[in-house]
Amino acid sequence: MSSKIEQLIDEIEDYIDNCKFKALSNTQIIVNKEEIDELLRELRLKTPEEIKRYQKIISNKEAILNDAREKASALINEATLQTNELINEHEIMQQAYAQANEVVTLATNQAQEILDNATIEANTMREAAMRYTDDLLANVENIIAHSMENASFRYDELMKGLNECYDIVKSNRAELFPMAGLEDLEDEVVPTAEPVALDII
Repeated sequence: MSSKIEQLIDEIEDYIDNCKFKALSNTQIIVNKEEIDELLRELRLKTPEEIKRYQKIISNKEAILNDAREKASALINEATLQTNELINEHEIMQQAYAQANEVVTLATNQAQEILDNATIEANTMREAAMRYTDDLLANVENIIAHSMENASFRYDELMKGLNECYDIVKSNRAELFPMAGLEDLEDEVVPTAEPVALDII
């Protein structure tokens, strides 16, 4: 079962795949700013939830180890009780002593094996959760980097277009007043209006 973040990433990838290409280009696409912003906003909201989920998995390591310690302690206590019962039997004291040592040794080995297996299992779960979380964050990082790259490209294209328009207007004014000096024309430039926000689609 995929996580909510994976589903959102799939939605973003599907959305990008379905966007139309920019005219005369097979690499640049046209995106709807509101739609992509909504998908990214949802991704930002879901990321902390998913990270908390995997932190909870990691925290289960202590629970596994505690359970293993309890089982090991119970085994040792049971072995100790059996040892005491055997030692109290006077007729077979020597035999009981040997058997008691064997039981304690076996119980100790089993307890250590349980602790070792529990530690391995907990560490495996922790590493898997961390790898999975890192993969999700890497996907988010790639999406953000791609978005920043596209935004920078659109800004450069806008400035290029404005510079071309500016050069044309300046050239046309010079043709209107061929006898006037460049400094005179620049003195007559009408102050520009306040910047207008452009909607990026």
